[in-house]
Amino acid sequence: MEDKHIHISLGFEPLSTEECRTLVQDPACGGQVVFAGAVRNHTGDRKVLYLDFESYVPMAKKVMQEICSQAIEKWPIRHAVCHHRLGKLEIGELAVVIAVSSPHRKASFEACEFIIDELKKEVPIWKKEVFEGGEEWVSARP
Repeated sequence: MEDKHIHISLGFEPLSTEECRTLVQDPACGGQVVFAGAVRNHTGDRKVLYLDFESYVPMAKKVMQEICSQAIEKWPIRHAVCHHRLGKLEIGELAVVIAVSSPHRKASFEACEFIIDELKKEVPIWKKEVFEGGEEWVSARP
């Protein structure tokens, strides 16, 4: 199921924007877009201490692959990378990195936005926010 133009990762190791950018480098692609989602220190007026991500990994990876395949079909992009963290993440750590490359920038911007939006809607990854004085599982949907 692995496509040489798509790279998926879901695990406990820290994410690297530079690694993702390297994976989408292509001499035919002048447009590279990298989105990095980091853990915020607040939700509304509540102070967040850390986040904890869990997932059903086999299904999540399959859906991530499908979303990247859809982006490649919909826009003239050549490469798509989707990496997501699991486990406990401290404030400022990267939870997700999306990277896309194409010959021109517009397709890369649009495809990158599509991938992060679909990832949040469709991929079975669950997020627990731990606040001062409590915790709750929250929807990752925008």
